[in-house]
Amino acid sequence: MTTAPMYQSESTRAASASESRFRIDVPIAPARSARVVALDERAASVARRLAERSWAHARFYTTGELREGEGLLHELDGAAVPLDEVLAGSDVVVVLATEDGGRAAAAAIGRHCRRRGITTAGVILGDGFEADDAVAALRPYARVLLLSADEGDAFELLTALRV
Repeated sequence: MTTAPMYQSESTRAASASESRFRIDVPIAPARSARVVALDERAASVARRLAERSWAHARFYTTGELREGEGLLHELDGAAVPLDEVLAGSDVVVVLATEDGGRAAAAAIGRHCRRRGITTAGVILGDGFEADDAVAALRPYARVLLLSADEGDAFELLTALRV
């Protein structure tokens, strides 16, 4: 009886010294210039906790007066910044909401992002349907719309976007 020859699995071969020259040994550079916008006070608390983490190109804001064609957002320190300036150079906007109070702001941000070709994602945090109107306002614009009771999902989304 003869035995079948032993073949290396792909995993074993890939881990070999001869294949090490093909490995990427440097961290992957962040690919996104993200803006995170909190639509209400509880969402702003989440944004503040997220902002304490180490991000390469993420900037965090809360909403101010947003109307069609104009508007201001506020940096977490309170400084007002025009929406157009916030979106300049951005390629993804993540909107955080926990209630319906930010419906108009969500729609205004979505419209601005659509016109500029900026990917929009929404993270709706809560246990129930406190943010139905915010969801409805974001739905036409957001490529990703995540409804979750766990604020850690917002962190995971930003991590997955490599911001």
